[in-house]
Amino acid sequence: MEIKDIKDPKFLKKYNNSQLEELCCDIRTFLLDNISKTGGHLASNLGAVELTVALHYVFNSPYDKFIFDVGHQSYTHKILTGRASSFNTLRQFGGISGYQKREESLHDPFEAGHTSTSIAAALGFAYTRDLNKEKNDVIAIIGDGALTGGLAFEALNNIENINSKIIIVLNDNTMSISKNVGGLSEFLGKIRTSNSYIYAKDKYKTTLEKTNIGTKIYNLSSKIKEKFKKKINDNIFTNLDIDYLGPIDGHDIKQLINAFKKAKSSKKSILIHVITKKGKGYLPAEENSSAWHGVGNFDLESGSIKKANLTSISEVVSNTVYEFMQKDKDLITITPAMITGSKLEKIFKDFPNRSIDTGITESFATTLACSISINKKKVFLPIYSSFLQRAYDNINHDIARMNAHVVIGIDRAGLVGEDGDTHHGIFDISFLNSIPNIVICMGKDNEEIRNLLYTGFYKQSNPFCIRYERANLKYEKTKFKEIKVGTWEYLQKYDNCKKTIISYGTDVSKIYDIYKGKKVNIINARYIKPIDKNILKELIATKQKIYIYETSIKTNSLGTNILEYFNYKEATNKIKLTGIDNSYVKHGKVDLLKKEVKLDLDYITDDINEYFGFKKN
Repeated sequence: MEIKDIKDPKFLKKYNNSQLEELCCDIRTFLLDNISKTGGHLASNLGAVELTVALHYVFNSPYDKFIFDVGHQSYTHKILTGRASSFNTLRQFGGISGYQKREESLHDPFEAGHTSTSIAAALGFAYTRDLNKEKNDVIAIIGDGALTGGLAFEALNNIENINSKIIIVLNDNTMSISKNVGGLSEFLGKIRTSNSYIYAKDKYKTTLEKTNIGTKIYNLSSKIKEKFKKKINDNIFTNLDIDYLGPIDGHDIKQLINAFKKAKSSKKSILIHVITKKGKGYLPAEENSSAWHGVGNFDLESGSIKKANLTSISEVVSNTVYEFMQKDKDLITITPAMITGSKLEKIFKDFPNRSIDTGITESFATTLACSISINKKKVFLPIYSSFLQRAYDNINHDIARMNAHVVIGIDRAGLVGEDGDTHHGIFDISFLNSIPNIVICMGKDNEEIRNLLYTGFYKQSNPFCIRYERANLKYEKTKFKEIKVGTWEYLQKYDNCKKTIISYGTDVSKIYDIYKGKKVNIINARYIKPIDKNILKELIATKQKIYIYETSIKTNSLGTNILEYFNYKEATNKIKLTGIDNSYVKHGKVDLLKKEVKLDLDYITDDINEYFGFKKN
């Protein structure tokens, strides 16, 4: 069958193992060909091909529910459920998502873009299934990296309590995005070489049931059973009353089918431990799966990934922190599994005793940072904006309430593009704005970003949040100088001019480039919190007409901070806010998304010109 002709997974039932293996090869070829053109999550999907084919062979989606943790490894699932013909639109504006999406297909029962949610979600599906007296299976497919997340542990702990059978497929490739860390990773490493608990338990049962007295012992003596379990293969899953099967080869169709059939016939919740290779079938991705986790378009034959000539802002930030760490022995860097994403490789290589990767644990990383900080150390904590919301309580309750000197790097702030609504960094200003003690800032260029970091570490002691977008800049080492907290600057100022544009980040630089030399004041509001009340008083006194350009959510934004202050002062200035309305933004290239939400520079320029009465060029 042609891959693009697949309508649903029913055809798999007629295939033998050899045909299934051939199909897996075809799917890998299809994935490589398409992702090389569109970009996407490559290595994780190449590693999950046989696993997904075997699941669809044994189970019956959408009657049985497949819940992929994060969902970025669900490409084979999308192919088998009739979406292969749309793969040329993968992650493109108006095309199919790189994650499970309920609106796309009945085969996608749940959505995610962040890790560690699948087991909790599966329990919810199983619980309602049992209430409705239905018989379908619910399968959570979770990676070993995602299993380190606190939510996954909470869900595992509640399986016995909720008492609704689920099947957990642990896709163990020894990786999340970067190399896994921590006790669970060590534990899985040991269990990969151990005998299966299920095998041992079956032997135990078979041996005892040969005699009547043995049967009675098996049925009645839980103490003997527990002691026996501990002697055989005691592990975290069996201790939580979850049956364990594995480890098995995740690229062996026959083994996978047999394991899934056992899981299907099991009366209680079971975890199947599957060993896979991230990037399977494509040598460049196998050899460096971190670099091939999420890629743009690439040359399929050479395996070369197209790189920008400029430096990513993440790297500008990490390079600057590296400079500080060279001289400052009290500076610590902590990341929740984002060494590669936040460009921290050099820091971790050269300062191994002062850099900590906590795994996928934003909440833990945040409270750990707080604790280290109040013990007289400086801490740099870079977290993607969309992941930072998972640590909201820890930022509020721990860091801010105790006024700990932690510099939080809010990476991927703003619209991020093809990963879509689960990854856009548009909410951080809104949810941080109401928290006391916190400073929020955003630099317009390489020099200002470096100076803000210098200020955050060495010229103030509050929790200091510096936002930076997914973009590139020319990186240069510059001399450091303080940018006093809560101060803005005029990039352009005219006497007797009553028209003012306020913005921040690289957006204000773009506005300046457009309106340089035109009679309009341009203010760089580099501190979003606290605001510069001296400049605002000046704007009130001179009765400025104000246009505020932001590309994050409007609610609780810089603009609303300014409006609140003007209202308090009973000012009569006319003010126009921009920003994203209270809604989620879909996936696609950033320039197209900005057009969709009317925040692209063409629209904004026309809007500013109309607002201020400027003539069109």
